Amino acid sequence: MEKKLKSWQGWLLFFGTMVVVFVLGLLAASITERRAEIVSVFNNRKVNITGIESRNEVFADNYPREYDTWLQTADTTFNTLFNGNAAIDVLAERPNMVILWAGYAFSKDYSTPRGHMHAVEDIVHSLRTGAPMGPDEGPQPATCWTCKSPDVPRMMQALGVENFYNNKWAAFGDEIVNPIGCADCHEPEHMNLQISRPALIEAFERQGRDIKKATLQEMRSLVCAQCHVEYYFKPDNKYLEFPWDHGLTVEDMEKYYDDFQYADYIHKLSKAPILKAQHPDYEIAQMGIHGQRGVSCADCHMPYMSEGGVKFSDHHIMSPLSRIDRTCQVCHRESEETLRNNVYERQLKANELRNRLEDELAKAHLEAQFAWDKGATDTQMQNILQLLRQSQWRWDFAVASHGAAFHAPQETQRILANGLDRAMQARLETSRVLAKLGYTDEIPLPDVSTKAKAQKYIGLDMPQERADKEKFMETVVPQWLKEAKENNRLIDRS
Repeated sequence: MEKKLKSWQGWLLFFGTMVVVFVLGLLAASITERRAEIVSVFNNRKVNITGIESRNEVFADNYPREYDTWLQTADTTFNTLFNGNAAIDVLAERPNMVILWAGYAFSKDYSTPRGHMHAVEDIVHSLRTGAPMGPDEGPQPATCWTCKSPDVPRMMQALGVENFYNNKWAAFGDEIVNPIGCADCHEPEHMNLQISRPALIEAFERQGRDIKKATLQEMRSLVCAQCHVEYYFKPDNKYLEFPWDHGLTVEDMEKYYDDFQYADYIHKLSKAPILKAQHPDYEIAQMGIHGQRGVSCADCHMPYMSEGGVKFSDHHIMSPLSRIDRTCQVCHRESEETLRNNVYERQLKANELRNRLEDELAKAHLEAQFAWDKGATDTQMQNILQLLRQSQWRWDFAVASHGAAFHAPQETQRILANGLDRAMQARLETSRVLAKLGYTDEIPLPDVSTKAKAQKYIGLDMPQERADKEKFMETVVPQWLKEAKENNRLIDRS
C-alpha cells in the first residue's frame, strides 16, 4: 500500500523545489550575464591587436580594468614581517651571502624583487649586469633578459631563439624596454593564456608531456612557471633550459647537473664547483598542500574582483597577505590576523634554519680556503668540495624561491636541514685534513660581519663597480631609451 504524503510535506516539497529552481535560474542568469560581458568586451575592443604586441599601453583601451590593476605593480609600499615588494639590500642585511657567492656577480648586488613594472628598470640598474658570469667569462649573455619583458618573445621571433640567446646582454638594450606585461601571458586576439617562451614547452616535451593539453586552471600556474622556476644557461651557447628531466625536487635537479658535471661558477675561496639556484617557485609550490590540491598561482596572487558587475582577475600581482579577504578567506574561515600569523609562523621557523645554515656554510668556505693555504691537496679536498656544493645548492634552492616557507614549509625545512648537515660535515672534514697537515689550533676567520668588509675580503673593488655603473646609466641607457622611442618600441609616457 502506497504511503501518501501529508499535506504539509507536499507543500514543503513544492516550496523546496521552487527555491532550487530559483537558485538555478540565478546561476544560469549569472553565467549568461558573464558570457555576455565577455562577448561585449571583445565586440567593443577599440584597438585591433595582432602578433606580439610588447607595448603594454596598447592593451589599455581594450582591457582598462586589467590594465589599471597592472599599473599598480609599480607600488612598492606594501610590507610584511619579511620584506614585501620594496627593494631591500639583502647583502647588507645578511653579509654571509657575499661569502657564499664569492666569485659570482651576485656577491656585488642582490636586492629583493619589486613588482613586474620594475623588471627592466631593476636589471638595468643592477651591478650584476655587464659583470662577468664567472672565471674566464665575458659580460652577461642576452639570455639574462629572458623573463624581464614581452619584448623578449618579439625578439625571439625576429631573430630565432638560438640567435637571441647566443648574444650579449647589452646588444638588446634599446629593444627590450617594456616591463613584464600582457603579451608575456596572453595571445592578443582572444587574450587566452599562452606560453610565450620555449624553455617550459621544451621541458614538458623532454618529460613526454604535451603542454597544449593543460587545463585552464593549470595554465593559471604554467604562465608563471615560464619564469618563476630553476633554470640554467648551457655553457656553449647560453641556451636557457629547465633541469626537470629527472623531476622537480632539489635532489632530482642536482642529479641532472651532476650527470654532466655542470657548475655555474667555481667558488673564489673554497674552489668548490657551485650551482646557483634561480627561483624555483613553481617547483616548490607543487610540493605544498595548495599545489597538491590544484590551487593555482593566480588564485592567490591574482584574485578575482568585480567592478560594475564585471568579474576579472586583479593584475596587481603581489603577496596574498595584502588582500587576505580575497585570497585566503575565499577558502579559509579564520580571521585575517590568524591567517597572517599562520604564514609568519612558518616563515620564522624556516628562517631560523636558514640563518644557521648561512653561518655554518660561510665558515665552511672560509675554512676550506684556509686548508688550501696550508697546503691541502686536490685529493684531500675532494669530499669537502662536494659537500660544499651540495650544501650551497640546498641553501640557495630554498632561499631563492619566493614564498617557499609558505608554499611548502615541510619541504623547505627538509631542504635547509639537509644543507645544514652537509655544511657541518664539510667543516668537520676540513678539520681532519688540517690535522693531517699538522694544524690543530682553532681556525682563524676574517671579519666579514658587514657587506663592505665581506666584499673587500673577497677582492671586490666596489667604488669602481659603482662608478662604472653610474657612467653606464648616464651615457648608454639614455641612448637606449631614445632609440626605443624613435623606433616606436616604447611609448613615451612623458
